[in-house]
Amino acid sequence: MDPLVIVFGLGVGVLIGLTGIGGGSLMTPLLLLFVGTPPVTAIGTDLAYGAVTKTFGGWHHIKHKTVDFGLTWWMAAGSAPASLVGVWTVQQLHNSYGESFDDTLLLWVAIALLITSVATLGRALFMPKAVAAEQDTVEMTRVRKAQAVIIGAVLGFVLGLTSVGSGALIGLALILVFQLTPHRVVGTDVFHAAILLWVAGLANWFAGNVDVALMLNILVGSLPGVWIGTHLVTRVPARALRPTLGCVLMAAGIGVLSKSGVTIGPAVILGVPTVVGVAIWLFERVRIRRAPIAVAPARPVAMDAER
Repeated sequence: MDPLVIVFGLGVGVLIGLTGIGGGSLMTPLLLLFVGTPPVTAIGTDLAYGAVTKTFGGWHHIKHKTVDFGLTWWMAAGSAPASLVGVWTVQQLHNSYGESFDDTLLLWVAIALLITSVATLGRALFMPKAVAAEQDTVEMTRVRKAQAVIIGAVLGFVLGLTSVGSGALIGLALILVFQLTPHRVVGTDVFHAAILLWVAGLANWFAGNVDVALMLNILVGSLPGVWIGTHLVTRVPARALRPTLGCVLMAAGIGVLSKSGVTIGPAVILGVPTVVGVAIWLFERVRIRRAPIAVAPARPVAMDAER
């Protein structure tokens, strides 16, 4: 038992329960930066543990009827086979280039993390009105089905390569393209991620890229973490949580980038996300001050009985 890994699993599990994102986006860099896990093993183990964790969360969302099954199956039709191609690509490149491929793989993970952080921050800051106007169910027309398969294929391939994006990037697509309501975004995202991660996780298992002992340590923390997170949803404001998570993902991306051979000092790794976080805080304060104040309607004045 590794207490550090269990604590990591608990923290990431709470974030998954709260927001539906943060699994692969945070666990892979944590394993790379603090545990020293080889990149291919970190990705494979992350995908395998994520399959179990997201299944636990998906079951919760099915009970609460927050999953759009039609959209999920069409996205999975593209993402599941594409994730296998991603896993196969990593395996072939690793077999061909050995440990010299690790820096390239770390670079890919860092890029995926930075894209995810920008997507998370953009979603939190610039789409509040879009979220409010979303629909509860997507009518799966021929065009919608094609969109779901193509988007699923692209993001599934990215996940197979890096283990990043099963939550934040797919959730972003559910908002921007399919315009689901917030609770359906989280539920559909988690349930689809469970399907996708089982496919990619089993592929990594058979490829020998899963550290079973490490995965079990993560699950000891992550499963109760997901349970805690789902029960904290109504108590923790997502308006503050999502920007914070975006800044953490940015720090993780820069940290992994430094592991790939790019010379980056600790001041940059911590300083850039901190500056971004402060800027977001100031932006939110200005937006709140400029927001129109709702005026209560005037109460009718009772007329004099003599009139």
